[in-house]
Amino acid sequence: MGKILDARRRETSSRIEALRGLLQQAETLAGSKACVYLTGSFGRGEASRYSDLDLFIAGKNEGNDRMLRPLDEILIKADLIEATRKLGIPDFSGDGEYLQHYGVNELVRTLGTPEDDVKNTFTARLLLLLESRPLLERTVYQDVIEPVIAAYWRDYKDYKNEFVPAFLANDILRMWRTFCVNYEARTATDPPRKKAKRKLKNYKLKHSRLLTCYSALLYLLVVFSKSKTVHPTDALDMVKLTPTERLEWIQKETGLGKVEQLLDCYERFLEETNASEDDLIDRILAAQKDSGHFKTANQMGDLLFETLKGLGHDNRFYRLLVV
Repeated sequence: MGKILDARRRETSSRIEALRGLLQQAETLAGSKACVYLTGSFGRGEASRYSDLDLFIAGKNEGNDRMLRPLDEILIKADLIEATRKLGIPDFSGDGEYLQHYGVNELVRTLGTPEDDVKNTFTARLLLLLESRPLLERTVYQDVIEPVIAAYWRDYKDYKNEFVPAFLANDILRMWRTFCVNYEARTATDPPRKKAKRKLKNYKLKHSRLLTCYSALLYLLVVFSKSKTVHPTDALDMVKLTPTERLEWIQKETGLGKVEQLLDCYERFLEETNASEDDLIDRILAAQKDSGHFKTANQMGDLLFETLKGLGHDNRFYRLLVV
């Protein structure tokens, strides 16, 4: 592990512990009914002092109803807002628009339906599996993850000796393409600063979002290559690891040199973006056409492609990811 990534992991753990220390009321209210899980840079274990907080509330159900009462949900959100302000963490984006609560039944029931995008359960569920870390109620967090994975592995019993996690893989690929489409859906008439902000988002997209999605696909591909099947517990093990920890696991299992290069490339990205958003936008504007700035974006994609080819060979799972 490089020095930058090691420092970011320690910084993340320290800040999460400080946050938990201010959330005793929220912890009590959540009880055994709901959990709060972090995503974004905190969930990936790479937060800096400039990072904001992305999180979701997920809870158990009693029949069709969420166990966490609406008033208690409001109090938990208030506690979270107060705690972030005390620690100097930027306010939740969109005035808390994305600070949502989902019951596990919703996360499972909407899977594969048109409601999935409308209700934002698709994003909440995929980020839960790809880059999450429990902030409150770790036990409930596990109780939420297990039925979500089971829903993706619903046909496992019929194909347990040759199971390809196609359902989950297709959703991960859809998540990546959704990120790309959301970036492209902008107008050409944006003012210069807004265009520079888009360039910054694109740069981050080609690193953190790319790694979030493809580290999971690479991990599952390695498991399938070794075992010719993927058990639900393999998915649980994958969820426990951050995207960079998955790369470290893959490097240990395969010895593939491209994986180490990927980690080095990602560390350079972390180093280059270790500044406030305003400062990063100013750098882009100062560089005019962005020539020579943030050089690692294309390299990251190339390395991931070479890693995917190196690990996939000609097995069925690799074929599914490509076509």
